[in-house]
Amino acid sequence: MKAVNDFVWGPVMLVLLVGTGVFLTLRLGFLPWRNLGHALKSVFSREKTAAGGEGDISAFQSLMTALAATIGTGNIVGVATAMVLGGPGALVWMWVSALFGLSTKYAESVLAVKYRVKTKSGEMAGGPMYALRDGFPIRWIGAVLAFLFSLFAVLASFGIGNLTQANSISDAVGSTFGVPTWVTGLVLAALVGVVLVGGIQSIGKVCGVIVPVMAVFYFVAGIAVIALNAGNLPQGLAEIVRMAFSPTAVAGGVGGTITATVLSSMRWGVARGVFSNEAGLGSAPIAAAAAKTDHPSRQGYINMTGTFFDTLVVCSVTGLAIASSGVLGTVGADGKLLDGVNLTIAAFRTALGSAGGMIVTVGIALFAFSTILGWEYYGEKSLEYLVHSRAANYLYRVLFSLVTFLGATTSLEVVWNFSDTMNGLMSIPNLICLLALSGVVARECRDYQEHVLIPQRAEKRALRAQKRSAGKV
Repeated sequence: MKAVNDFVWGPVMLVLLVGTGVFLTLRLGFLPWRNLGHALKSVFSREKTAAGGEGDISAFQSLMTALAATIGTGNIVGVATAMVLGGPGALVWMWVSALFGLSTKYAESVLAVKYRVKTKSGEMAGGPMYALRDGFPIRWIGAVLAFLFSLFAVLASFGIGNLTQANSISDAVGSTFGVPTWVTGLVLAALVGVVLVGGIQSIGKVCGVIVPVMAVFYFVAGIAVIALNAGNLPQGLAEIVRMAFSPTAVAGGVGGTITATVLSSMRWGVARGVFSNEAGLGSAPIAAAAAKTDHPSRQGYINMTGTFFDTLVVCSVTGLAIASSGVLGTVGADGKLLDGVNLTIAAFRTALGSAGGMIVTVGIALFAFSTILGWEYYGEKSLEYLVHSRAANYLYRVLFSLVTFLGATTSLEVVWNFSDTMNGLMSIPNLICLLALSGVVARECRDYQEHVLIPQRAEKRALRAQKRSAGKV
């Protein structure tokens, strides 16, 4: 598994992932970057922008479902793993991948909404498989790529969306509270099964509560750790930048004895960054397709903020907390380097004591639980594309719940390698889709800019001018 994983996530995949983001950013005239403010405002706007639009859940619930599947172990465990295997500099490459990932996530979501269909059950279905099937220039190639994406997505749902999450929950709960892994596994399987009975509506409601509350709570706690360890922050930032671009470097001071090259820093930073924000995987657009919206670009901008919140906010808090804590590169009681959730817990404990460990544990549990729910929806919709059977969907829900127990009792290395491999494989058809249909994305982007944003901004300027004139009178 490790050999396959190293091949899938080799230099070619890194270039393809980041390169696609760079290409889309240039082709879209940097509009995803320039309109980030508009995107963030749209997330919290109370305007009825979806009036007349079809969909199963609100635009906000769609984003929360997508965020539920992204804000998870990658933000807490993945960042720590990247900083151990790739050095502190891996955090820089996570930021770089996220910046260009904004354009990738935007394009994915635009295509998902544009090519979505209504199933026989009355639900909306969309994602790279439908964009490939209905929009790819050469139909038979698009059909083959759509099949491969759906197959890899179903397999990935058991890895990145289930095994990894359940494993991190059981590891954190066991380390902090001493709960046996099999007990955690049973509780998780039961809770997942209960929520999945209600389908996407149930998933959207649960994620709409868990994700924003836990994200804010974890963010505040992380900022507190950074503030209390502020004396080490300048040195930590210096190590992060130095090791991101150094051919061969050994961390010192707060970086412990971590050794990494610029290639390994880039490799683990991009890999864990993509694992965290999922830009380029093609998973989040499946949730975007279910949103009630009146324009593909509107939902594209809203879903794009998932990458911003996930990596540029939450992952940064974890990374800076670790960098300023002084625990990176230290060993545990077993004589091995602290890694994964144990490293993040140790970082939070340096400032918050035992409460820090509990905060990380609760964060892992809730983030990972919501990720399991979000990825079940991705896997179910991908399976629905392959077999067109409601019975198969119900069977998948049952199997998915049972696999949660397996994930809680499986070794970390096997789980991560499997997850990384499935991530890489499902991203290949999706990236090909994005490159082939980039012209469609560009047209939708320009149409929204010319017919929605520019008139909207002109109207706001006119209103402000009218108010100023009224004030003078």
